Amino acid sequence: MKLKLFTVLLVFMLILPLFLNYSSITNAATANTPQTIFLGVDVSFESVPETEQLIDKVCSYTNLFVIGCYGNYNLTRLSVISQYVYDKGLSFIVYSDSPRYPSRQWLADAKSTYGDSFLGIYYFDEAGGKQLDQSSYPVVTSATSFNDAATKYVQIVNFFLRNGTYGIARNFAYPNEFKLFTSDYSLYWYDYAAGYDTVFAEFTMNYSQQLNLDLVRGAATSQNKDWGVMITWKYNKQPYMESGPELLNDMKLAYENGAKYIIVFDGDQNWTKDILEQGQLDAIREFWQYAQATPRTINPASDRTAYVLPVDYAYGFRGPNDRIWGLWNPDSITDSICRNVSKLIQEYGYNLDIVYPNGTYPVESLGYRNVFYWNDPRLADIPMASATIFATDSQKDLSLLEMYVFSGTAAALAVVAFVTMFLKFKRH
Repeated sequence: MKLKLFTVLLVFMLILPLFLNYSSITNAATANTPQTIFLGVDVSFESVPETEQLIDKVCSYTNLFVIGCYGNYNLTRLSVISQYVYDKGLSFIVYSDSPRYPSRQWLADAKSTYGDSFLGIYYFDEAGGKQLDQSSYPVVTSATSFNDAATKYVQIVNFFLRNGTYGIARNFAYPNEFKLFTSDYSLYWYDYAAGYDTVFAEFTMNYSQQLNLDLVRGAATSQNKDWGVMITWKYNKQPYMESGPELLNDMKLAYENGAKYIIVFDGDQNWTKDILEQGQLDAIREFWQYAQATPRTINPASDRTAYVLPVDYAYGFRGPNDRIWGLWNPDSITDSICRNVSKLIQEYGYNLDIVYPNGTYPVESLGYRNVFYWNDPRLADIPMASATIFATDSQKDLSLLEMYVFSGTAAALAVVAFVTMFLKFKRH
């Protein structure tokens, strides 16, 4: 009898950590202050009537609209749509890639007319991705070192944004009369360093959402900036966007991991018409209802782990042959860094931030629970799973909610098993 009781107690001790671990995850996710989100659509076609129709569709389940424009930079169109969005009670951001649009007078009028509803300018996009791919006028085309590339990138983009004769400072009072936004799929850290206030990490193609979340959140946390996601094309041709259920999962994933902005892109390859179908609109509506019914809380840095990359080591993380700054091939430490990132993602899941050293203050001062540098010998003790996680994962990542459900179910089953075994032995 004593041996049986000892066996039951041993089993209980084995399953107790699982239950406690689930409890700690739940507590961490419910102990912090909720944060407001901005949810909306980024329109990228010229038609005013079609844009107004889209606003009518989404205004009851969004609170943000991005007024995109590609081509004519028509201030009359911009004013009409801005007023329409404002009358619907939505906040809005204006896209531009021209230093002459919007005009200084338009900005002054918008500030007085729309107040806080006009959030700022989404100015230019994908500077980091274009740098990495050396496409569409990359910022830096040659450099003598990683540090030289980083210095040039930050200085040139900052000049373009804030200081230059042909930069947006032509219309914006220096340094930050209006907030500046961008979306990108790489080099988020350096976008912030160059002067952007908010970066939207792009959920696009088959790139890993988890890896991009870890990168953009780490960059934003280290530099005390806001961040969000831009959910854009999964395909380069129709239907362009992922399915409604996939879109819903991606919005929940961004929400649970702390994104302040969640935006869905709407525009075809020729920038002539909308591409969102009813299934995707239904997903946005369902997510809005989910967010209203499920106030989220955001884990502080003290609940997360930081992985610190080498100084200015701007690797793309889209596979073993991706490039550094778009200028250099992988080097002798690339494989090790990729393996470390994969290990830590598998070990810490969505509680991982990937950062660079900050010359102003040490990473440890940000309050992370754990800090691992790229060459930390402790990383050798973390087991490596069979597959390395690059930015083109073949499988979708589990959301935090799904992990909570899985962990909670496992814990509940373990407790039931313990009680059943205890009663069974007690009867004997």
